[in-house]
Amino acid sequence: MEPAPKGPNAADAQRPSTWRRYKSGMCDGCWAGCCTLPVEASASDLIRLELITEEEAAESLKRVAKRLKSEGYIQAFVPRTQLFVLEQRNGRDCIFLGKDRLCTVYQKRPEVCRKFPTIGPRPGFCPVAKKG
Repeated sequence: MEPAPKGPNAADAQRPSTWRRYKSGMCDGCWAGCCTLPVEASASDLIRLELITEEEAAESLKRVAKRLKSEGYIQAFVPRTQLFVLEQRNGRDCIFLGKDRLCTVYQKRPEVCRKFPTIGPRPGFCPVAKKG
């Protein structure tokens, strides 16, 4: 696991107060701090990721959650919101974050990832820092 950046330009992904206002181009060369936050995914996201079928989603999300948890894709399912929390490697990185710190499922990524940083713990801000 690559350590989080340190120094005056580093932000702590777990502390949104350290984040910078987002500007176009900030993602270029970033360490993917947003990919260390818990990722909530809907059934539609899981269908797009090809982890489940529409039929499975319509039948029982609790059954889907049990299977995906045993397969290591999710860490939790919240029945009240009908959202799944994707598994994180070493308690930090999204399971779909590659060793190069790039998303391995970018074209199929969950909606929350597509909309970040307009949504998230601090809308309009991100934990940007250059790769060390």
